[in-house]
Amino acid sequence: MGGEADQQQGPLPHQQQHQQLPQSISGPRPAPSYRVVSAVIEKKEDGPGPRCGHTLTAVAAVGDEGSPGFIGPRLILFGGATALEGNSHAAGPPASSGAGIRLAGATADVHCYDIHANKWMRLTPVGDPPSPRAAHAATAVGTMVVIQGGIGPAGLSTDDLHVLDLTQSRPRWHRVVVQGPGPGPRYGHVMSLVAQRFLLSISGNDGKRPLADVWALDTAAKPYEWRKLEPEGDGPPPCMYATASARSDGLLLLCGGRDASSVPLASAYGLAKHRDGRWEWAIAPGVSPSPRYQHAAVFVNARLHVSGGALGGGRMVEDASSVAVLDTAAGVWCDRKSVVTSPRTGRYSADAAGGEASCELTRRCRHAAAAVGDLIFMYGGLRGGVLLDDLLVAEDLAAAETTTAALQAAAASAALGSSSNPGPPSSASGSVTAGFNEAQIKSLDASSEGAVIMGSPVAAPVHGDTSMDISTENAFALGHRSAVKGVELLVKASAAEAEAISAALAAATARHNNGESDKESVERDRGAEASPSGKSLTSSSAGVLPSKTALVASSSHPPPVGVRLHHRAVVVAAESGGALGGLVRQLSIDQFENEGRRVSHGTPDSASAARRLLDRQMSISGVQKKVLSHLLKPRGWKPPVKRQFFMEYNEIAELCDTAERWFAREPSVLQIKAPVKIFGDLHGQFGDLMRLFDEYGSPSTAGDITYIDYLFLGDYVDRGQHSLETITLLLALKIEYPNNVHLIRGNHEAADINALFGFRIECIERMGEKEGIWAWQRINSLFNWLPLAALIEKKIICMHGGIGRSINHVEQIEALQRPITMEAGSVVLMDLLWSDPTENDSVEGLRPNARGPGLVTFGPDRVMEFCKNNDLQLIVRAHECVMDGFERFAQGHLITLFSATNYCGTANNAGAILVLGRDLVVVPKLIHPIPPAITSPESSPERHLEDTWMQELNVQRPPTPTRGRPQAPSDRGSLAWI
Repeated sequence: MGGEADQQQGPLPHQQQHQQLPQSISGPRPAPSYRVVSAVIEKKEDGPGPRCGHTLTAVAAVGDEGSPGFIGPRLILFGGATALEGNSHAAGPPASSGAGIRLAGATADVHCYDIHANKWMRLTPVGDPPSPRAAHAATAVGTMVVIQGGIGPAGLSTDDLHVLDLTQSRPRWHRVVVQGPGPGPRYGHVMSLVAQRFLLSISGNDGKRPLADVWALDTAAKPYEWRKLEPEGDGPPPCMYATASARSDGLLLLCGGRDASSVPLASAYGLAKHRDGRWEWAIAPGVSPSPRYQHAAVFVNARLHVSGGALGGGRMVEDASSVAVLDTAAGVWCDRKSVVTSPRTGRYSADAAGGEASCELTRRCRHAAAAVGDLIFMYGGLRGGVLLDDLLVAEDLAAAETTTAALQAAAASAALGSSSNPGPPSSASGSVTAGFNEAQIKSLDASSEGAVIMGSPVAAPVHGDTSMDISTENAFALGHRSAVKGVELLVKASAAEAEAISAALAAATARHNNGESDKESVERDRGAEASPSGKSLTSSSAGVLPSKTALVASSSHPPPVGVRLHHRAVVVAAESGGALGGLVRQLSIDQFENEGRRVSHGTPDSASAARRLLDRQMSISGVQKKVLSHLLKPRGWKPPVKRQFFMEYNEIAELCDTAERWFAREPSVLQIKAPVKIFGDLHGQFGDLMRLFDEYGSPSTAGDITYIDYLFLGDYVDRGQHSLETITLLLALKIEYPNNVHLIRGNHEAADINALFGFRIECIERMGEKEGIWAWQRINSLFNWLPLAALIEKKIICMHGGIGRSINHVEQIEALQRPITMEAGSVVLMDLLWSDPTENDSVEGLRPNARGPGLVTFGPDRVMEFCKNNDLQLIVRAHECVMDGFERFAQGHLITLFSATNYCGTANNAGAILVLGRDLVVVPKLIHPIPPAITSPESSPERHLEDTWMQELNVQRPPTPTRGRPQAPSDRGSLAWI
């Protein structure tokens, strides 16, 4: 980029620069140079013109490029001062950096810079606009811009939140109602969205003095309410005109500012939220090149880019220090020259302004900056008593090199073909938390789900995933999951389970052969013993298909159009113990080393620290209210000290009666619209369900139920310690949100099965023999009414097991009449609830299933033909534990999903959900098992005795063996033994 202030004609300078990137240099890169962008302004009013004290906010693209209604990334400029009163020495806030200069001409106009079109335009939003103001604060929340505070012609602006909704073609202003006391009127403060959820307002001036308070608003909790925080640690002094920017993992950095004595500050502070709800300040590492205030700062990956700033007395930061970078990966500050080891002492604007042209270009204050990708944009400001109207851009070459390296690695991987399986990329810069206290920063509560509902509720694209840091520096290396202890147990299948399956299958087959099933099912089930290609059940002439490719279909079956698996999965790192939680990360799908290792089942986990339950303000009364208030505590739920269940039989019966009426109204195959979250097997692991709700949003008005549906794929009971909590909460949610919460049936939602694998004994053990048996029977009666499958946007079918040998058309499932018991069902029902995919993509046709005689596994050819016959693009099923919580099959046309972690206490697997956005992009979101509790059985013998019943049952009836592992002939679960 050199030292000249060249003008850039296009909006995306990095497109040309990527072709000429130098070799990756060692150590942190210096701060970049800026150049002017010659943007298109068709009419004079479209250009923002000279101004300062405004805000510039980056808003992500809406939709997919090339699709109807696509809107590219934009910069939204709001407000500011467009004139100066002159060299008046009269007092009046806000004071500018120029001695004696007062701002005037405050505006409330909105301008938009379209980055792809390189064009400015003035927006005229409808709705209730904010008053004219400058020195306010703004931040992006999804596709909305939130404005607060500032000062205008009439003095301080109110502390109301004004939201500019940019989701639709016509922008609209909303005034957000916030209850209770808040930060109050102020100017020169900062505001940022942390962890895609918490709106923070920090510091500023209330017209009397600088402030040091911190206020937080949880955007996932309605009614909205400001809460004053008392962070631990050494925080910043009272100050104004600082900057704040949030890193993608939830760390907020407050930089610079002017203290109560009008002294500019050089320090930077990191603010992090712990998993137990505590907030904590930490001093940022490194030596800042210069103190400053009225500057701008924005994160690009792990690098905080700081530009310009004032020093007081009419002086401004210039020379190599006018632009600086705090590299949080390396823990150092850099200016344009090198790493800073001591404060710089260069020329200032009160002297001669004759330095490099690029340094002179960024010598300014009261400007605004925003980042899109690896580009940093800067607009306007004040220099030497002159208002500026230029748009500058710089590129973070460190991010560009990272992106280029990733693209080269991807190209090399693609050239090798599907036979090679690339491992996780190595980190080029180490941990992004280097230099900070690990215990402080490791505990960030960064929920990428970010249920933001302001004004007209909308869902951010892919629910905020586009704002996550995807650099290799932030890649979380999956730890090795040792399964040595669990292997011996996991390879033992249960003979009792096989016998129960055989009995049910025999009854179904008898009914099928006697012609008692529906005529349509009988007609379609004929010849079901052969695969669509005509191969017999024992055929071994299967063709070889690639086993791991991300939704790339064969030449005979084109790739899905519309439904896409996102190339990254969201992962919550395994917790390190105590109250500290893991960081949310995004990993490349190809980094999941355990994909293909299908295992069995998991244990309930410990809940994190308690949190105040938010009022839901629902008006309808019923027993579901009691259940929701008692159980829906994503962060506050803890396993009950006493095993006695909190509900009586008559309450469970009432709950079942109401839920059953809803299920009876629904078809056997549900029709669901996107967006939707999909959950796999839970198996009584209620703690995992609460963790998933906590990390990725919960089904409540305080969560995200108003804009996204929830779909559960069965197997709610058995194996885990809290089947009663799991099924009663899901039924309560169904009653409370009947059109948004959907449940389908799994193979364990059958009396013959859950009598053997834990649910029946749990009901008796926790409710007493009489009431326990009644509750178990009533819940199983309800199970017979559950829907059997779900179609999402008529492109994705969700079921519990699979298509087996008999299911060729969706209409076969629709023809199944409910209520239906397992033994009374047809072969279609057995295949739907019990069948599995074959071991991998190379095994085609139909094969025997180790679960029991008469059950089958189906190959990728069956999946492809089923999708083709029904004009579908994806099958999502549960039923099998997989190490990474999700696993692809049939070249990505089928995904197995499992949501319980560490199944049966031995698998050590992750749990996952799938989030399907409105754009039909599927994003896997994972949680890892929680390490064992510190307390030993000896220290809590009562609790140990209460938990042994389920442990003993899992030993007596081990889970289904890991797919792909050999079975010993003497194994009680093997076909040879049976």
